[in-house]
Amino acid sequence: MPRSIPFRLAAACALAIMLFLAIAATAGARGPVASLRVLNTAGKVLAEDSFGARTVTVRTSRKATCFGPANAGSGRPATVKGPTALGMLVQAAKRTRSLRPLLITDAFDFGLGLCGIGGFVSEDEGSWYLKVNHRTPSVGGDSVRIRRGDEVLWYLATSFPYPDELSLVAPRRVAAGTPFTVRVFSYDEKGKRRPEAGARVTGGTGPTGADGRTTVTLSRPARLTARSGKDIPSNREAVCVARKCPRG
Repeated sequence: MPRSIPFRLAAACALAIMLFLAIAATAGARGPVASLRVLNTAGKVLAEDSFGARTVTVRTSRKATCFGPANAGSGRPATVKGPTALGMLVQAAKRTRSLRPLLITDAFDFGLGLCGIGGFVSEDEGSWYLKVNHRTPSVGGDSVRIRRGDEVLWYLATSFPYPDELSLVAPRRVAAGTPFTVRVFSYDEKGKRRPEAGARVTGGTGPTGADGRTTVTLSRPARLTARSGKDIPSNREAVCVARKCPRG
């Protein structure tokens, strides 16, 4: 009996180590976790959540003809190496139905081209516009490296120059019926930030002022969004009222 205790302890330790290694391996396979927002031209949110980014394989599509019929995808699988913005989108589409199908072409030597997400396809002068941490990268989505905590945005723009991106800052928790202040900023393609005047916020008493601020009053939990003209709508900020928070 005295020897059974160390044996059981050793077995328990071995099991704990195996579980730790399994969890670590899973986390490593998933890659760095970052936030992803995908919106169509009308501002409809196709995805807004956190996803992993790692090397993935995606099937290209013969329907990916936004760069011309001669540059359609081959239909063969393509590998997106490393944690990239496009790889993150592919990984997210496996979990999120609204992102499917992805229309991707492998017709170019310099990288993969993105034509469609969730049935929304770029046409004429339009394109799927990518921003990472509010800046427009100088390379394609399959070459943009993603790090933990990055903010990735894909937006279906109709033409160039691309619109500014709005960002909403709001308190996490408020009291029912008590006015509180939110603030809206806009980012240009270089990531330069400025207060957004004239933006409309969900539940706001009026448009934002020159400092980007407006007042909101809530009686129940809500997800707030800011809009302003043709700018890209802001993130949806979840605001809890007392102890209740928005679902989903």
